[in-house]
Parts: sequence; structure tokens; C-alpha cells
Amino acid sequence: PPLRIVSTAPSITEMLYALGLGDRVVGVTSFCRYPPEAAAKPKIGNYLRPDVEAVLALKPDLVIAEKSMIRQALSLPDLKLRLLEVDDASLDGIFDSIRRIARAAGVESRAGPLCSSIESNLESVRRRTAPLPPVRVLFIVGRTPGRIEGLIAAGGSSYIGELLRIAGGRNILEETTVAYAKVGLEEVLARDPEVIIDMGEMVQTTGVSERRKEEVEALWRRYPSLKAVRHNRVHAVASDVFVVPGPRVAEAARRLADLLHPEAR
Repeated sequence: PPLRIVSTAPSITEMLYALGLGDRVVGVTSFCRYPPEAAAKPKIGNYLRPDVEAVLALKPDLVIAEKSMIRQALSLPDLKLRLLEVDDASLDGIFDSIRRIARAAGVESRAGPLCSSIESNLESVRRRTAPLPPVRVLFIVGRTPGRIEGLIAAGGSSYIGELLRIAGGRNILEETTVAYAKVGLEEVLARDPEVIIDMGEMVQTTGVSERRKEEVEALWRRYPSLKAVRHNRVHAVASDVFVVPGPRVAEAARRLADLLHPEAR
């Protein structure tokens, strides 16, 4: 089994640690911040642009990458890297990724209990919200800083969309065919969500002050016709837990349920 593993995504890093493989991780991206001990590992560049030379310098016997353009940089035959590609873009994909990583690392027996625990916690959130009327919600993942422009939101096919359903939400972009869709302000006004969750300016999720969150929420108050604004249900959030498709998805679902259905806490 591999003893020197390089992770090229925060979700993969979290899966490795959740499987008890943290001691084998020799390199991570600059975006890998959880668990805290992962942040101290040598860096191989950022999530979008891994540094191939930095990867090679670590002499890994396994490199794990998400199904994306990253693979093209790392899969050149001359590099002779053992590469495992995983697809964690959905809840089923997260569970499959955990199982494949565990199998590749020779700890296959650890995958079942981990997946069962995550599924059980997701089901607990689902049971809590099932009796409640769904709340129409918009989850913003990208936005022009300081302005309600250039909006990118989670669509129904994204794993965030799946979590919103579990948390008792009805995504106003449920029918979109892409995981993350561009949406105009006019469309937001027309669809009139009851809750807006905005982390569009929170790419760096650490060190975000409450004042910064209040400034983001104030941007939306310019549009008082929105139900979410009138009822003070615009929430600026800054946490990797919402945007890293890994073992903490049940925690993300629980936090979303708290925002959508505070009456059921």
C-alpha cells in the first residue's frame, strides 16, 4: 500500500484524514485547511494550479486528484506517477471516492463505517426537516466583490443542491442543468427566494469578521422587494464546510437546516 500520498484537493485531504491516513499524507494544496494538522503539510500549489515539480519532489507513491483539468497536468506518461482520479461532485460521488481511496490505500475496511456514519447523520437531518414545508432558497457561491453582480449559484444537480433538499430547502435553481449556474439579479428578483445564503466573497474562509459578513448582508438590503431581505433571512457564511465535498457534508446539511428551519433546532 502507498505510504507517501499527495492530495490535490481539500475534499481529498479531508477524506484521507477521516480514513485515518493523515500520517501518510506528504503534500496538500494551499487550500487544504481541515483538519488543522493538514495545513502544516508541505504545499504543492493551489487547488487550480498544482505545481508538478513540487509534487515530484515529494516522491509520492500515490497522487489523488479530482476529475478535472488537474489530471491533465499530472497524468503525463513521462512523470510516471501513480494517479487515482475521483469524482466527488455529488453525494454518491463522495461515498464512492471514500471507498476508492480506502481501497487504493489498503484500508478498504475503514470505508464502510465512515460512509455509514455520514449517511446516518444526513438521515438525521432529513428526518428533522421532512415534516416542515420546504423553504425557497438561493445559495450564492460566487459574486463580484462589493456588488450584487456576476452571481454564480448552486444548481439542483450540485452536491450543495442535494444538501439543500436534505436541509428542507427548495432551490430556486433546482431545474438548472449545470451544477453551478450564472444568475442575473432580475431572475433573483423574479424568483424571490425566502432565504439567501451568500458566500460569494468568501473564497478565503478563514479570518472573515462578523463586520465583513454584515457588509455582505447590507448589499442585499438595497433590494427590499425580496422576501429574504424583508424577513432578515439573508445569511453571509464563510466556512469550508459548505463548499468542500467531503466527510463533513452532514455537518453542512445540519448548518443549512439551522438557517432554513431555525424553528426546528
